Amino acid sequence: MRSATVERNTKETQIKINLDLDGGAVDISTGIGFFDHMLTAFAVHGGFGLSVNVRGDLEVDTHHTVEDTGIALGQAFKEALGDMSGIVRYGSFSVPMDEALANAVVDISNRPFLVFRADFEQEYCGEYETCVTEEFFRAFATNACITLHIGVPYGANAHHEIEAIFKAVSHALDIATAQNADGKVLSTKGVL
Repeated sequence: MRSATVERNTKETQIKINLDLDGGAVDISTGIGFFDHMLTAFAVHGGFGLSVNVRGDLEVDTHHTVEDTGIALGQAFKEALGDMSGIVRYGSFSVPMDEALANAVVDISNRPFLVFRADFEQEYCGEYETCVTEEFFRAFATNACITLHIGVPYGANAHHEIEAIFKAVSHALDIATAQNADGKVLSTKGVL
């Protein structure tokens, strides 16, 4: 079963995540309404079962809560994939959302790297600071040990741009984590 549970507790955040790459219930509670909406979209569009419960120092700002959730979700993703054998490995997807377009390309490579090309005109979506979007995906990619490229070539509404990003990434991950034909590691090295 391709699933994992991760708990991460610091002086700034207390996090518990249950992830099932093959589906299941979705239950998200981070204390940040917009972020809950994004993680719900991520789970639903990726076909993932996902439970996220976070208590963070929101009296400071949203940064620690969002980044630490990315860390824990990335750790859960890596654990759920095990040795990364038997998967397609690569995935890409584009999502239009009204005036905005987001592209995501992923390589489940065991080599963490993030390229993030998006600028948001609005500083906030609700209480969520739009600048932490890049921090979330950097934390996720680093801890999942994946290469992730994200780009928003155009858009005007930060809500649409960020939601398109989360959906594009989840669809790309769904494609990349699909079972391959022979169950082997897709690499000339034989390992990832």
